[in-house]
Amino acid sequence: METKVISSGIKYTSLPESYVRPESERPRLSEVSDCQNVPVVDLGFGDRNLMVRQIGDACRDYGFFQVINHGVSKDAVDKMLETATEFFSLPVEEKLKLYSDDPAKTTRLSTSFNVKKETVHNWRDYLRLHCYPLEKYVPEWPSNPPSFKEMVSNYCAQVRELGLRLEEAIAESLGLDKECIKKVLGDQGQHMAVNYYPPCPQPDLTYGLPGHTDPNALTILLQDLNVAGLQVLRDGRWLAVKPHPDAFVVNIGDQLQALSNGIYKSVWHRAVVNADQPRLSVASFLCPCDHAVISAPKPLTADGSPVVYRDFTYAQYYKKFWSRNLDQEHCLELFKN
Repeated sequence: METKVISSGIKYTSLPESYVRPESERPRLSEVSDCQNVPVVDLGFGDRNLMVRQIGDACRDYGFFQVINHGVSKDAVDKMLETATEFFSLPVEEKLKLYSDDPAKTTRLSTSFNVKKETVHNWRDYLRLHCYPLEKYVPEWPSNPPSFKEMVSNYCAQVRELGLRLEEAIAESLGLDKECIKKVLGDQGQHMAVNYYPPCPQPDLTYGLPGHTDPNALTILLQDLNVAGLQVLRDGRWLAVKPHPDAFVVNIGDQLQALSNGIYKSVWHRAVVNADQPRLSVASFLCPCDHAVISAPKPLTADGSPVVYRDFTYAQYYKKFWSRNLDQEHCLELFKN
């Protein structure tokens, strides 16, 4: 498309051909029902044993959960959403100064998922940022809107703190020392995708993002409270996850599935679009350092359980992930023993 991004101000009356999915791959929105009993974990409840057990159950049975009383301030969340909305409201010429289709770039505006490889595109623009260490990456972030660097830095720092606390609880839920997962993952990187899904003229023909698992360790998702769009695969059916006030959705990523020796599941999820309203979401990713060797800790195989995945570095995994289409078979399958 000439403008490169779909948040260009153009009002589409029909879906451009390059976004239309083959009939067998369409989202079948009329068949999707709400996900009942989504696990909601209160991190401020005070009973740590119960919290750890709830997180373990959710990781095993669902692959995701929501957290409330999570310690990220409401002010930081509100300002993150305001700043993201402002960014995507900028004139298209201003936004395109940051455009790149190179996944190796550490700050970039792009569209769909991997436009260089895809045959069918996804109805999404996104701003991708590396966020750790902040002092390294903030200088290359957008200067417009003027508040962007300050507001997003504050949000990133608080979300990172939450992610590291969650990794301690996930380690304990596996019966491991609370520092174990953090030690395996090393000095973790942190990325962010600020996703923008404009109104779509024919939402039943395309996706914001098709079904996929996340290649990182842990994803902390801030959903748009006004517009739902997240769906998860459970027992072979796609289910809609309604936004919960003041909550984050926490997804188990591929690295924690491998590290847990397959006990915890990296959740298949997708984003759908709608005809009436734009939708915004902010996904924060905690990632192993590139040379971290992902390997199940010994206590998880001490009972004679087979080691499900061969050892690999995160750099090896990430390269393989980006060389494929998003909705191909689970990338982890390529690393099975």
